[in-house]
Amino acid sequence: MSKLSPALDPIVLLPSEGARPGALAPSDAPSARAPEQEALRSGARDPGGSPAVDANDPFDVRLAALEAQAGEAAHLIAELQARDRLKTQFLANISHDLRTPLTAIITHAEILRDGMLGELSEAQRRSVLGIIKGGHQLLQMVGEILTYARGAADQLTLAPTAFALAPVVEQLVVLNQPLAAKHDVALAADVPTTLPLIHADREKLTHVLGNLVGNAIHFTPPGGRVWIAARLAGGAPTVEGGSGRELVVEVGDTGIGIAPEHHELIFREFAQVDASTSRTHHGTGLGLAIARKLVELHGGRIWVESALGEGSRFYFAIPLDG
Repeated sequence: MSKLSPALDPIVLLPSEGARPGALAPSDAPSARAPEQEALRSGARDPGGSPAVDANDPFDVRLAALEAQAGEAAHLIAELQARDRLKTQFLANISHDLRTPLTAIITHAEILRDGMLGELSEAQRRSVLGIIKGGHQLLQMVGEILTYARGAADQLTLAPTAFALAPVVEQLVVLNQPLAAKHDVALAADVPTTLPLIHADREKLTHVLGNLVGNAIHFTPPGGRVWIAARLAGGAPTVEGGSGRELVVEVGDTGIGIAPEHHELIFREFAQVDASTSRTHHGTGLGLAIARKLVELHGGRIWVESALGEGSRFYFAIPLDG
C-alpha cells in the first residue's frame, strides 16, 4: 500500500445518473445570505407583516426607513385632519351659541335707547349706544366665524338668481355712507346700468362687496376716497362651451396700501398684516378668506393690486355663464 501524497487532487463530483438537469453542484450552492435575498425577491414578510429586510443591503435599509417615515407622516396627517374637523365643529357650535345672547343684549339695549322703559339722560344714552355698537361688532365677528366654519366643512351652498348689479351697489353705498361720513371718507360708485344680468347668489355677493367696502373705509385716512366700479371683461371661449365673459368688480381706495409680499397673506384664515395686540384695526382676520371662498364657489377669482402708501384695489370676477 503506497503512502498518500500531501497535496490531494481536487475532487470533481460528476452528476449521478438520473440527476435533474441544471442541478447545482456543491461548489455552486447558495451562500449563507441567499435565503434572505430569495425571501426579499419573493416578497417574503417578517412576522409583523412588513417586508423582510436584508440588514447588509443599504438599499433595503433605506427603503425600510422611508416606508416607516411615510407611515408616521400618514398617521400625523390623519390626526391633524381629525383635529381640524374638531376645531371647525367647535367654532360652529360656539358661534351659534353666542348669537342668541348677543342678539338679546342688543335688543334690550335698543329698548332702553328708544325710551320704552323711561327717558334716559344724555350720559345714559351714550352708554347704551356704546352697548349697541359693541354688540353689533361682536355679532358681525360671530357671523364671520360661523360662515368660515360652514365653509371649512363644505356646508356653504349657493342660491343663484338673475339680478342686476347696479341696484345692489347702490344699496351698499347708502348703507355705508354713515360709516364713510364718520371717517371723513368720500364714497362713490360707477356701475353702468347697461351691464347684463348676473346669475349668482345675490346675498353672498352682497356679503363680499360689503366686506371689501367696509375694509376700504376703515383703512383709508380722513380726506380719502373709496369707490366701487364694475365692467365687462371678455375672455377666450371655455372648453365647456362658455363665452369666457366675466363681470369684474373693483373696490378701490386711497388708503394705507398693502405691501406686495402680503398680498397672499391677507386672504388666509385668521391672518392679519399687523397681528399685534396694539394694532389700530381689529377683527377676526376672516373677512377676506370668506370673500375668497364665496367668490370661488361661483367659479370666480379675487385678487388685490396695492403698494404701501398708494392705496389698494380689490377685484373679483364672476363668470357670466355661471
